[in-house]
Amino acid sequence: MAEQSERLERLLTRELGECCAGDVEDRVESIESHAATIPSDPEADLTALATLSNDTRYRIARLLSAAEDELCVCEISPVVDVSESAISHALSDLREAGLVTRRKDGTWRYYEATARTTALLSALDETRGEA
Repeated sequence: MAEQSERLERLLTRELGECCAGDVEDRVESIESHAATIPSDPEADLTALATLSNDTRYRIARLLSAAEDELCVCEISPVVDVSESAISHALSDLREAGLVTRRKDGTWRYYEATARTTALLSALDETRGEA
């Protein structure tokens, strides 16, 4: 911990020209206030991001989000170049992650992107190319 405080003090001295213990405490308090915004249980967020990290699931999520309506596996299949069973498995993963909803109608299953999916994909679109 002492080494971390020394490094922070050196950083603040570089930024401010001089540094005292109060400056270090102020910076730590500021960073701690940012850390307080981190969810205490990030599992759902991490699961959603991990689920979208697969090419097939990502493409299906994109398709469902763009469709703005429910789609059946047989409608997704011609666009996503994998087997229907792979699409069904990907949809199951997306559903478990809260990224799609499923509606049963007899033997048919219809899938739709959730608002969370649309928001995540919109955030990616808005920030693409920014680094």
